[in-house]
Amino acid sequence: MFAYIIRRILYAFPILLGVNALTFSLFFLVNTPDDMARMHLGTKHITQEAVDTWKEERGYDRALLWNDGAKGIDKVTDTIFFDKSFSLFAFEFGQADDGRDIGADIEARMWPSLAIAIPIFIIGILVNVTFAMLMVFFRASYLDLSGVILCVILMSISGLFYIIGGQFLVGKTMQLVPVSGYETGFGALKFIILPVLIGIVSGIGTGSRWYRTLFLEEVTKDYVRTARAKGLSEIRVLFSHVLKNAMIPILTGAVVVLPTLFMGSLILESFFGIPGLGSYTIDAIQAQDFAIVRAMVFLGSVLYILGLVLTDISYTLVDPRVRLDR
Repeated sequence: MFAYIIRRILYAFPILLGVNALTFSLFFLVNTPDDMARMHLGTKHITQEAVDTWKEERGYDRALLWNDGAKGIDKVTDTIFFDKSFSLFAFEFGQADDGRDIGADIEARMWPSLAIAIPIFIIGILVNVTFAMLMVFFRASYLDLSGVILCVILMSISGLFYIIGGQFLVGKTMQLVPVSGYETGFGALKFIILPVLIGIVSGIGTGSRWYRTLFLEEVTKDYVRTARAKGLSEIRVLFSHVLKNAMIPILTGAVVVLPTLFMGSLILESFFGIPGLGSYTIDAIQAQDFAIVRAMVFLGSVLYILGLVLTDISYTLVDPRVRLDR
């Protein structure tokens, strides 16, 4: 198992390198260094000398991926890609185009993102699994049908409707919590309650219906019929046998949202004025700050790969057969 984990970690480096190169190439296909300079200088009449000075100060005056004018290894190292991207593997994010320290920004903004994402993740899974189990317990009944219809309705509603509706009803009409803003410490609680509630409710339809499908597939298998034949109650069969055997697909689905636990929700943070990494990324995209965008894409890739490794490890804990295959 240890050798397998080491192999997966080593496989991550070429993947991260490819993601970096792809992101880098796509960005500069849309925005050349000259375009970036003109946008950040922000004046109507910009001289080429000012553009060249801006590029030189920020290291954008070299070749992008391959430097034909250099010799030997400098053909690769004396490029914007090498200078801007390879330091990311040491988690040195450098500076944004406006001079801010990206690493310090990430460290400060990750806590508001985690304050929203972790409750949504944990409570959301508990609510969705419980609701799905209730539908399976009352399967082929009107309660099951009503639950499925409710899930379809919740799935069909746009996430923006939940946000705008929640802000209007809970924030403005009932005035229970602030509509937007953020404070540090325990004062943040009143600002994150509504985003967390909206995040949980908006995910019930998709999550519960998916879990219901997993559980219905399990209840038709032989080990479930054997458990019932031994006299076990339906509740014990569902929670002790069906849930345990459905853990692998549940864990696989959970890993997809792992990057959002750190990087935050782009839409929720933007609408509620929360200074997390999601709004940080949106602001960087709008400002065409490639240094921040590149850092956030790299960080998301690292977290996703880490999630895959952790998922493989967790598989061995819930299914001994997986441990034997390693």
